[in-house]
Amino acid sequence: MDRVIDIHTHYVPRGWPDLRADGGPDAPWLRLETESDAVIMMGTKEFRRIRSDCWDAEVRLRDMDTDGVRTQVVSPTPAFFTYGRSGREAARIARIFNDLALEIVEPAPDRLIPFCQVPLQDPDAACRELERCVAAGHRGVEIGNHVGDLDLDSEGIVTFLQHCAALDVPVFVHPWDMASSPRLDRWMAQWLTAMPAETHLSILAMILGGVFDRVDDRLKICFAHGGGSFAFWLGRMENAWHGRNDVIGTSRFPPSHYLGRFHVDSVVFDERALRLLVDTVGADRVMVGSDYPYPLGERPVGQVVRKSQFLDDTERRQIGYGNAERFLGLSSPEGR
Repeated sequence: MDRVIDIHTHYVPRGWPDLRADGGPDAPWLRLETESDAVIMMGTKEFRRIRSDCWDAEVRLRDMDTDGVRTQVVSPTPAFFTYGRSGREAARIARIFNDLALEIVEPAPDRLIPFCQVPLQDPDAACRELERCVAAGHRGVEIGNHVGDLDLDSEGIVTFLQHCAALDVPVFVHPWDMASSPRLDRWMAQWLTAMPAETHLSILAMILGGVFDRVDDRLKICFAHGGGSFAFWLGRMENAWHGRNDVIGTSRFPPSHYLGRFHVDSVVFDERALRLLVDTVGADRVMVGSDYPYPLGERPVGQVVRKSQFLDDTERRQIGYGNAERFLGLSSPEGR
């Protein structure tokens, strides 16, 4: 793993125009505290403390060199998706952040690959912004795993995914807007339980909602955080599809049939979990991800893949960079 590609990282610009006109009083803004420290604010509420590694390419590249990462995919922070706003408002906000993302990666275009965001609640606007961003230099798109009560099998989102397939634009699905309750407000339980469950539900929607039956198999789609809890519960899904086919048999084939239709990242933090993931989806469907630069991410990047004894050298290269080169449409250094 001498040229790792990290498929899962995030950025935050060092400030942006006032969004209150479109985003309302709880619109996001950045409270700068020092040259290298800031707080993402949602209206008057603190959302997350961040550092300059979110926006400073020099800091990011230094960390990449330390961790042995050749290339990063740099995606939006899901808090800025604004799917709850009108399509017009979300399109304006997406345009602002997408243009700022290009400025962040500009110092190292050979190492930092930008993914855009789109107003997913408005499929036509989402397709237009995707086309604009690809023309401007974005290489893919990150989307949230749902829009309100609409999962990835809703007609509008399926239309957008079909457009991504037609344009050969890779899609990275990230959970966001997790359910909240007093039981989930302790110990970061939303991140520790609800986030994996959201990703599992998204893959469920793609399978049982018939998306993989309807969308061209050219669609390149990857799910964050190892696909959530999907790998552990595939057997339960399979059993339900056969045992309660009258309710669950909404896909053309049983769930295991669709394992070759999507990718997952490797950010599961434990060799046993990674082994289950590789055994379930295949070594050709896992790509290194870190969730950099956030504190729940993996540092050094890819360390579980590097240290896992069950992987052979070929599998380690696949997961380290080979699968990502194909997913992103990159030519290998050998090919160049």
